[in-house]
Amino acid sequence: MYRMMTLALACLVAFQAPALQAQDGPLRLEIKEGVIEPMPFAVPDFVPESGAAEELSRNIARVVAADLSGTGLFREISQDAFISRVTSFSSPVQFADWKAINAQALVTGAVAVDGTGRVTAKFRVWDVFAGQELGSGLQFVGTVDGWRRIAHKVADQVYSRITGEGGYFDSRVVFVSETGPKDNRAKRLSIMDYDGANLKYLTDSSSIVLAPRFSPTGDRVLYTSYESGFPRVYVLDVASVSRRLLESQDGTMSFAPRFSPDGRTVVYSLIQGGNTDIYTMDIATGASQRLTNAPSIETAPSFSPDGRQIVFESDRSGTNQIYVMNAQGGEARRISGGTGQYGTPVWSPRGDYIAFTKQSKGRFHIGVMRVNGEEERLLTASFLDEGPTWSPNGRVIMFTRETQGAQGQSRLWSVDITGRNLRQVQTPGGASDPSWSPLQ
Repeated sequence: MYRMMTLALACLVAFQAPALQAQDGPLRLEIKEGVIEPMPFAVPDFVPESGAAEELSRNIARVVAADLSGTGLFREISQDAFISRVTSFSSPVQFADWKAINAQALVTGAVAVDGTGRVTAKFRVWDVFAGQELGSGLQFVGTVDGWRRIAHKVADQVYSRITGEGGYFDSRVVFVSETGPKDNRAKRLSIMDYDGANLKYLTDSSSIVLAPRFSPTGDRVLYTSYESGFPRVYVLDVASVSRRLLESQDGTMSFAPRFSPDGRTVVYSLIQGGNTDIYTMDIATGASQRLTNAPSIETAPSFSPDGRQIVFESDRSGTNQIYVMNAQGGEARRISGGTGQYGTPVWSPRGDYIAFTKQSKGRFHIGVMRVNGEEERLLTASFLDEGPTWSPNGRVIMFTRETQGAQGQSRLWSVDITGRNLRQVQTPGGASDPSWSPLQ
């Protein structure tokens, strides 16, 4: 399983840095719609401060650079172009040398490994043209096995200081790993770092599994399994890989589960008496509450970040559309208004957008709209795009894309909310149904 840091990785530890005067205009990259010219940045290899840190110092710097470049907002300057070489963490920065190669941001760092295997990585972020540091220097402490997580945490801090947005690199994705031919796919739950590293399998492929969903704290996963012959919802503990059946209703079919923001309640669809409606269940007591009661199919529910509302998919109007209702049930209002069919709505963790799947004119799209249905924007188009999930900072969406034909395969892709930086996520084989964790 994913190895958590055994020391104080979750804490930011400030160290003494030279006093700097306030900048008149600090370096800042604003995330807006339209074309964004990536910011040139440089990440020299971090300085090894112990013999055992030689390889780690390079590896950590490379992951930091890859995280930033992967956003599409930053462009790394090749180390071949460097004029200055960073040989000591405390040495003054030669800003003229970095200006000469047009680096606007510079990340410097150092790594040490002690005799117990404890890794300490410290870093600074520099505004090259202002000749000043952005914020104060910080350090992370962890284990050798967890060096990638240290790098992701560094990258999150760099990203936040330059963009003003929260980061998303120190996160994981749970998804369905797929193998075999299209008409006989074997599926099992898998978990990995957001960039595809540290892949682990959570279940075997003896039965079909669908729609895994992280808890708000990232320690549990809800999913649907067909091991009994029909869909049932299970909750799995990520650390121990132990699981239990969630429903209390024998003989019913339930699916499309999601946690509430406080992690105490699950909202899901349940088929009973030939009708599909939305229910909630208290995880601790098993007490359930029916939220919808209509002859139509109500499914794919998702809580708003404040827990007060639920967005869901329904065909009550004759086609699949998106509706919002109070978290306790009651009258729902339709928010989708364009042509085509809408499904799998998911509320952004920032609360400002709802992501969805749209089918229109023979094409599938991943899109976003405001919570009142306004400002609909389609971000992708292909033979089959579906099942969006939000990054922890609400600025990137991951989804499933399936290619056409008998040899077609599902893969994970991501795109930012402006429709830029469409890219495939690295997985060892077929993959579908992603769910992005919160920051760890």
